[in-house]
Amino acid sequence: MEQNNYQGALQKPTGSGFNAKSTANEVIKGFGLSGKIAIVTGGNTGIGLETTKVLAAAGATVIVPARDTEKAKQNLKGIANVELETLDLINPESIDAFAEKFLASGRPLHLLINNAGIMWVPLRRDSRGIESQLAVNYLAQFHLVARLWLALKKANGARIVNVSSEGHQFAPFNFEDPNFEKRKYETLLGYGQSKTACNLFAMELDNRAKTSNIRAYSVHPGSIGGTELSREAPLELFQQMGFLDADGNMLPEVAASLKTVPQGAATSVWCATSPLLNEIGGVYCEDCEIAGLEVTDSIGTAGVKPYSLDEANAKRLWTLSEKMTGISFSID
Repeated sequence: MEQNNYQGALQKPTGSGFNAKSTANEVIKGFGLSGKIAIVTGGNTGIGLETTKVLAAAGATVIVPARDTEKAKQNLKGIANVELETLDLINPESIDAFAEKFLASGRPLHLLINNAGIMWVPLRRDSRGIESQLAVNYLAQFHLVARLWLALKKANGARIVNVSSEGHQFAPFNFEDPNFEKRKYETLLGYGQSKTACNLFAMELDNRAKTSNIRAYSVHPGSIGGTELSREAPLELFQQMGFLDADGNMLPEVAASLKTVPQGAATSVWCATSPLLNEIGGVYCEDCEIAGLEVTDSIGTAGVKPYSLDEANAKRLWTLSEKMTGISFSID
């Protein structure tokens, strides 16, 4: 019987042997990626940079598209097997230009790690009027995959990893008003629906793409210290979420739960390379394992929300994404 992850049917652990403390280097140990081509968006900072380093060290040629290429050049200095390109994910024309250049090279694309994202920003809109977190965190993923489709098929065994977040628990996707045109903008709701969209897209993409020998995954990397992702978030937001005390100091239990950058990159690398996932796709993963469905206990909520693995939502989102991007993405 054909398997898919609709309604979370495949959200069961594989027994990977790894956990929240495993690093990207540990999960890729023993795997050679010589001859493989990877693209890592946001691959010049934070967990993206660690992902780039680890894949390149395993022998892959890693293409890092960046908005600020001068900054990226400095961050990537000394790393072998890396190619730097220009890409601004909030700009549809920039996505097209990047993809066209890659396709013109004639190379297959074995790994696409959709790592780049923004978080908890003020209300901004792109040139199409689309709210920026939705545009960058999700629609850019849809757009990039669609444009790179021929190269992914050429790889005959490609994997796509969408970096999502447990922040998908903040909000389901709002089909009635995704761009906050009628409702008041709340940055956590914008972030939450963008990450829910990443999960729905990975699931639907995998179900459509597996006949082309392409698998897709969504990933919660964990809460990580020392990245630039939350640089625009106000202090009050962290206090509202229970991360900081009244004086702005991080609570000890929060600090103890943070991952290091090498630990934060581990689940993306695991999804990109683990043989345990050869016959499984469309799943939401965390801590180098397929996550379980949502469970709430005295500590909080863990796992993946059922609304972000709903078949009807996933199909509806695909149609809406085609409309919002102007791209007809039919997989054959």
